[in-house]
Amino acid sequence: MLPKISRVLGRGLSGMTTSMDNNHQPSQGEAPHCSFPFRAVGLFTGDMRRCGEWVKRQSLVIQLPDCVFRGVAQVMFVNNPLSGLLIVIGLFLQNPWWALNGLLGTLVSTVSAFMLGQNREAISAGLYGYNGTLVGILIAVFSAKGSWYWWLFLPNVFMSMLCPVVSSALSSVASKWDLPIFTLPFNILVCLHIAATGAAHPYFPEVDIQPNNHLHHLNDSIQSLTIPQLFLSVPVGVGQVYGCDSPWTGGLILLALLLCSPTLCFHAMLGSAAGMFAGLALAAPHRDIYTGLWGYNSALSCIAIGGVFYVITWQTHLLALICALFCAYMTSATSKLMSVLALPACTWPFCLSTLIFLLISSEIPAICRLPLSVVSYPEENRRYRRQLKASEEAQHSQQNGSQEEARPKEKGRPNVQLQAEKGCSECV
Repeated sequence: MLPKISRVLGRGLSGMTTSMDNNHQPSQGEAPHCSFPFRAVGLFTGDMRRCGEWVKRQSLVIQLPDCVFRGVAQVMFVNNPLSGLLIVIGLFLQNPWWALNGLLGTLVSTVSAFMLGQNREAISAGLYGYNGTLVGILIAVFSAKGSWYWWLFLPNVFMSMLCPVVSSALSSVASKWDLPIFTLPFNILVCLHIAATGAAHPYFPEVDIQPNNHLHHLNDSIQSLTIPQLFLSVPVGVGQVYGCDSPWTGGLILLALLLCSPTLCFHAMLGSAAGMFAGLALAAPHRDIYTGLWGYNSALSCIAIGGVFYVITWQTHLLALICALFCAYMTSATSKLMSVLALPACTWPFCLSTLIFLLISSEIPAICRLPLSVVSYPEENRRYRRQLKASEEAQHSQQNGSQEEARPKEKGRPNVQLQAEKGCSECV
């Protein structure tokens, strides 16, 4: 059943965005008064549910591209194949070699999930592909051999093949607390590959990561800041989720988010900007800020809290901003600790900080964490919450009406019958 998909995978990044509970899910024909242009736009926005239902009835040759593009987009918590296509175009603008490795990793991870007999609905939603996307791209990014070193496909295929294995194992643990696994499989496998090879490996040498002992550069000062580059660091920070530092790539990723959900797009920019300001407050090297290294983890955290796993309200919006700032501090600490081991920070700060904020408990009704079984994009989450609240109010009013109907009947019963029942109860 669809409501169990996210619980089975425990994510979802991505993830979440599989489908809502059929009992609370709004029907496609719910808005008969909507004009044709709005309904046409609805076919390509959100999670493109109608497209997904059509693809499921087609052959595997048609299903695989849809799964791959949804998997690429699920890195940003998006379940939309057109958004995935826009992101792939942005990756090719950055570096065709990186994009090719990312597509290969997504394909191998998805096919491996099919072969392992994982949940078909979760595979169709791209939940078994997004970790393979990041594994493929980052293996190419950190390779010291540069572009078009074809032997790099070997570790890429092997590590991407392991993504469903690690995802399934982590999900079986995280599901006990109804928590997603985010990009933990990617973090584990990429760090494993880099630690196993290193900078001196004869076949697969990695970029030499030096210990980050001195955070502040003496040449960096407030006066030396370049304001246009600070503005560009916001889309660049979003692009760095995929390891890209091109503002054009970041702009296309933001456009892909906007196509699915304006709320996702806004929180991605908000989180990246929060990471940038936190980097300035912590006197980070300006070059790291300009290249988006302080924005990508915060962008992911802000998206996750700001409408994906929590219903979006002004309270959860503020919570998302706080999480983004906390994630930036986590990024600073994690990158320094990981650099001692010659390992990249990857998305460890995002995973750790967001899991902490998902585990908080609150008596405020507005801070409502959704079960993984119903998590979707923010606008759909709000509709689900409104429908659930209306259903609860209707059920409550129905129960009150039934109780009020029973009271007059009780009062109208003969005194003799009431006394007889009283006597029977005394005998018992």
